[in-house]
Amino acid sequence: MLRNPFRDLDQKQLSRSSDILKSQNDYFKIVNKRIFIFSLIIVVLFSCIIVRLLFLQVRDKELYTDKLAAYSQKEESTPTPRGQMYDRNGNLVVKTASSHNIIYYPPKDVTSDEKWELAQKFTKQFKYEAKNMTKSDYEDLYMFLHTDENGKKDRGMSLLTPEEQKSKNYEKILRSRITEDMVNEIADEATKNAFAVYLSMNKAPAEHTKVIVEDASNEDVAYLMEHKEDFPGFDVDFGSWKREYPYKNMLRDVLGSVTTSSQGVPYEQKDYYESLGYALTDRVGSSGLEKQYESILKGTPRVSEVSFDENGIATLNEVSSGKKGYDLHLTIDAELQSKVDKIVQDTLKKYAGTSGRENLEKAFVVLMNPKTGEIYSMSGALKNKNDIINYSSGAYLDAYMPGSVVKGATVYMMLNEGIQTRTSTELDAPMYIAGTEVMKSYMNMGVVNAITALEQSSNVYMFKSTIKLAGGTYRENQPLNIDYTQTLNTYEKMRNYYTMFGLGTKTGLDVPNEVTGLAYTPTTAGQLLHYSIGQFETFTPIQLAQYVSMIANGGNRIQPKLVNYATEINSDYVVYENKTNVLGTINGSIEDLETVQDGFKACVEGNHCGLALKNMDKKIASKTGTAQVVVDGKNLVNQTQIGYAPYDDPEVSFVCSTPTSANDTSNAAASLCTTEILPQVLEEFFKIYK
Repeated sequence: MLRNPFRDLDQKQLSRSSDILKSQNDYFKIVNKRIFIFSLIIVVLFSCIIVRLLFLQVRDKELYTDKLAAYSQKEESTPTPRGQMYDRNGNLVVKTASSHNIIYYPPKDVTSDEKWELAQKFTKQFKYEAKNMTKSDYEDLYMFLHTDENGKKDRGMSLLTPEEQKSKNYEKILRSRITEDMVNEIADEATKNAFAVYLSMNKAPAEHTKVIVEDASNEDVAYLMEHKEDFPGFDVDFGSWKREYPYKNMLRDVLGSVTTSSQGVPYEQKDYYESLGYALTDRVGSSGLEKQYESILKGTPRVSEVSFDENGIATLNEVSSGKKGYDLHLTIDAELQSKVDKIVQDTLKKYAGTSGRENLEKAFVVLMNPKTGEIYSMSGALKNKNDIINYSSGAYLDAYMPGSVVKGATVYMMLNEGIQTRTSTELDAPMYIAGTEVMKSYMNMGVVNAITALEQSSNVYMFKSTIKLAGGTYRENQPLNIDYTQTLNTYEKMRNYYTMFGLGTKTGLDVPNEVTGLAYTPTTAGQLLHYSIGQFETFTPIQLAQYVSMIANGGNRIQPKLVNYATEINSDYVVYENKTNVLGTINGSIEDLETVQDGFKACVEGNHCGLALKNMDKKIASKTGTAQVVVDGKNLVNQTQIGYAPYDDPEVSFVCSTPTSANDTSNAAASLCTTEILPQVLEEFFKIYK
């Protein structure tokens, strides 16, 4: 049998085929493996999606249902009634009374023309009168009504040239050309009133209740409720409120005001209020204690859900009733405050404008507990033409040169600095300093010490002590040899002492906008001398009250306050307490302060602070002050008196101030504080607080 010559070749090819087949089999294995892995990944991903869907539909169903509701439903918050204010004896001073507001919520898809037609109809029916429309509002009215020569509304653009119409400032130019006469020509009073309603209906935010009429009459409320279908979008808010004042004008400027619903939050502070969660239409305290204690008085808003009926009219369904604000309990005694107000106002009415008192326009009295800082009474009056009006806030808003009442702080400074001692003396006689007018007291007193200098109100004692404090020397008809650096250094030292007593700095009274008075930098040594007797810088009556209270209580500077605490409505549960706060203490000897106390006591006992105070049943310590001032070219005097009683255990510190009280003549009129106001005020105080 012949051997196949191709056998070896065939074997090689078969062998190669096997390798190729084997290689192909490995490739299929790899592909299958990858398909398996990919399929596994898909299964895992779909499993994750299924699990996530289960979580969304089962575990998080309530959460996402709430989110859906939040996006698809509208809610609106409405301020609840504010807390009330009571005096220290529980008498109602600021009352929150219910009222009815006529409100408007825009129906769905309502047009501007429909709103304008409705505004005109509303104005005619309810005899609405526009109030507080601004110049800008009237310009808006003109542009809203203006038509071109073809009778088409053009927003007043025909007043501009083609070039001006293309300007970025076209509206500013347009408004500058709209005059009052142009507005009156295009709109009568009824149209102006209707436009005021229209503006209120369109006030931002768009989808929010607008208050059209606050505290509407019962007749208007009844008519609207019977004819709501004629005024789509209008309704009555029966949960509204208003402020009432049982004591009428008493402390009105101190108690403060609340914005109206049409005003809302102050525009310049809208970012601040929005950050606190307020709506732009919310009513807020705009002044006085209403503003100071806004967070306590405001309460928690009422929340309503907005839904629309088949006619597109909004309905507000209450979700949360909210909570009324907390009640404030003041330190003020309303009975005493009313009596002091009458005394101050009657005195001003009797004497203002009379001979020698032609420039008398204001008077102030502050009664304060020197140990706690509680203000019993803060009275002020202002002559406005022929009327006498309340101006209690002037006690912390107006500052005056007080005169010699600051000598208590001056004497303490000199004792504490070692310039004087309790028994060291100075000769009170006219001082002749080179280059200046004669410096003297109101009379020559002879030899005086710290106590008698306060008793008789020696200017010379203060002058000579201040010269020594500044490192100068007094020699008749010679300069004091106090340079500018010494003057500044001495001024800083003196000011530190006065500030320590609360003079020339904020007292911390719980009201907004308390002023500090005017501070000046002296340029001459002579100004230091005037500073030592209260005739250089200005201080407020409340600063003087803090100052004399510090003398009365033994050296503690107490923060004055008008609010004691706050409670839950109709409850005694205290939610806020304004505790007595000691801001500082004297930095020297208590014996030096006792010397000042003895000087104040001697002023009354020696009949230098008024015979009426000397003859009172309660023993009183006091100090008077007269400051010469120039106002509108006239030489006038401010008259002031401070003190406390009883002097052995003080219950009350007092301040009386009558700026520009008399003409500066050699026979200046006697102080009204001494002769008229304080004797009556203290008598009334001790009738109540025996």
